[in-house]
Amino acid sequence: METQRNIEIELLRMHSVREMQVELVERKGLGHPDYIADSASEAASRALCRYYLKEFGTILHHNLDKTLVVGGQANPRFGGGEVLEPIYILVAGRATTEVRLRDGVHYIPFGKLVVESVREWIRSNFRYLDPDSHVIVNYMIRKGSADLVTVFEAGKQSIPLANDTSIGVGFAPLSILEQLVLGTERLLNNREFKKKYPAVGEDVKVMGLRRGSKIVLTIASAIIDREVSNKYEYLKVKEDIASEVSNLVHKIAPDYTVEVYVNTADIPERDSFYITVTGTSAEHGDDGQTGRGNRANGLITPMRPISMEATAGKNPVNHVGKIYNVLAKLIAERVYAEHSDVFSDVYVEILSQIGKPIDRPLIASVKLIPRDASISDIPAHLKNDVRGIVDEYLFNIKRITELVVNNQVDLF
Repeated sequence: METQRNIEIELLRMHSVREMQVELVERKGLGHPDYIADSASEAASRALCRYYLKEFGTILHHNLDKTLVVGGQANPRFGGGEVLEPIYILVAGRATTEVRLRDGVHYIPFGKLVVESVREWIRSNFRYLDPDSHVIVNYMIRKGSADLVTVFEAGKQSIPLANDTSIGVGFAPLSILEQLVLGTERLLNNREFKKKYPAVGEDVKVMGLRRGSKIVLTIASAIIDREVSNKYEYLKVKEDIASEVSNLVHKIAPDYTVEVYVNTADIPERDSFYITVTGTSAEHGDDGQTGRGNRANGLITPMRPISMEATAGKNPVNHVGKIYNVLAKLIAERVYAEHSDVFSDVYVEILSQIGKPIDRPLIASVKLIPRDASISDIPAHLKNDVRGIVDEYLFNIKRITELVVNNQVDLF
């Protein structure tokens, strides 16, 4: 008889983040060096996944979650500057690079796959960063091999075994500040926004502070030097950014007093401004690394439980550092969607045990903050509903692999 999964559900006796006097939230946007590192890791992983699936019908072992972005050197100036030394991107990790078949060994062009996938990601997401002349993409991948017969025999096991002992964390819903920080970066990096304001670069970082009902947004936005002829045009772009974000504020946070600051390190009297040639601070000495940026919900949330695991670059089959963070977020969102009338916040933590089936975590913990503080326990029918949701997602855990490979879920 199949044993019951290890699921614990309990009330959390604490204030919701929304009731705290001080809340802090951050998002590192598309062109931030840490976001570039995450994206390079994930683009390379997905390229390998597609190749493995096409050639062998299964995703072979790999983990490319140690990418480093080393900033280059540039000389930006109003009207257009130049890149002096390219950005260096090093994708590091392990991958299956050869497969033993009955008729011999099949060598996988992993280097070409990694380099081309990273360059294509840059080409698709940046307007002024040339992946051929402004960036050097390299790799340091330790080689592994696989016997295809052995792989297929292992594949007959319906549920993969966890390759690490790790924690995944998720929560729902996002607070107003979290929604605003996330929405601000996505607004500034929206393709329609770029058409309207081509001077706004891709490197956008948003830091949000809420003190009671007052919100302060501090935005660092790289400005493209060739799109502004002088400091007056530059300052006008800053005003446009602040104006557009203020419009967003009225939609997301109409009941809050919000102050918006853009590029506060500028010193106009010294002609010191945040202008870039390529749209990213990585062009001039700002470095990045996989796992130092956003968590699986796209934010950095120090007021919430958080996992330090990088989701980017890890294989989507049995690396729980990736799978459980995505899974925890989806479970939390589903529980909140169905029971938001009773619970104000849902927190989910899932712990794996190396070598054990990933659908059988050592613990799947769901913590619920009740809207009614007088509630002393969770009614049995609600507890059963929540347990059923967790059990359903764990039963269908292999679906996470499909979502990741098909780019149907956000990872950072």
